[in-house]
Amino acid sequence: MPFHLYFDESDLLRCRFALSPLWETQEAVRTLRRPARHGYHLPWLRQTAAAASGLDLAPLWLLMPDGGHNPDFICPPPLGPLATFPEEIAAVRATDPEAARGDMALALADRPGGLRSPAGRRLLADPARAVQELADLLERAWHVMVEPHWPRLRALLEADVAFHSRRLAEVGFERLLGEISPQLRWAHSTLTVSGTRGDHSRVLGGQGLVLMPSVFVWPEVVGGYEPPWQPAVIYPARGIGGLWTESARRTPDALARLLGRARADVLCALGEPAGTSTLAHRLSLAPSSVSAHLSALRAAGLLTSRRYGHQVLYERTPLGIALAAQEP
Repeated sequence: MPFHLYFDESDLLRCRFALSPLWETQEAVRTLRRPARHGYHLPWLRQTAAAASGLDLAPLWLLMPDGGHNPDFICPPPLGPLATFPEEIAAVRATDPEAARGDMALALADRPGGLRSPAGRRLLADPARAVQELADLLERAWHVMVEPHWPRLRALLEADVAFHSRRLAEVGFERLLGEISPQLRWAHSTLTVSGTRGDHSRVLGGQGLVLMPSVFVWPEVVGGYEPPWQPAVIYPARGIGGLWTESARRTPDALARLLGRARADVLCALGEPAGTSTLAHRLSLAPSSVSAHLSALRAAGLLTSRRYGHQVLYERTPLGIALAAQEP
């Protein structure tokens, strides 16, 4: 269902990029709940599952109904472009209990039986206590599931922001949105986010918009936050295909025997999304040859592709990542 955001001139002046370790934490919690939908993160899941098994994440999962409302207060828009986790969790702890109660009630209403469940009634009966308990749980999830990997995650997210900031200067806001995701469409001062939870609209009213890359939100684009929060669009960061694997120093011989040397080289060169001409230059191959190899790899389920401006970018699938990560 679409989410419509209506801009005026002042909103365009207040659009910004931001990173949020708290957002990654709550999305990591969600990913742990439904691992089958997140093939790219299987290496992280294998590393994290044992440590996370000691966390009682049920209260957070109860407030994360698929296709329904998720409480904004447990992950408010970041205060600045490089907010720290302590800053963000402090904002959660400062949530007004009555506002939190209304936010939780909306989420529980979208969970079958959520409002009548013992856990749901307990959250709503004492929202002040619920806010602190949920903040404590998010903080423990951060330390166990995300903080050990945060330098790697932050580097990827910062690279995404740097890239899209350059693209904004080069092509402008309208084209940038289409390049970020095909789920974003700009027309008549309105940003439409397709494929989101629910069908609703919001007039920005001078608040502007936060554009936020995320690792764990893949494969979705999320348009979120109700008043009084600043609206945001959270989208999958570039390059997550190679996030959890180390690139081989050279193409594995076994992979070269399986696919052919040139085709295996193309697969291994895709540590981050790239187009035909970039790969041709990187590998000193003719663009026509690279194009043929890319088509064959995509047909075999080893690559995905998407249009990015005037070019098509290719990225490894989880299967392609696993093959390229084999020891040489």
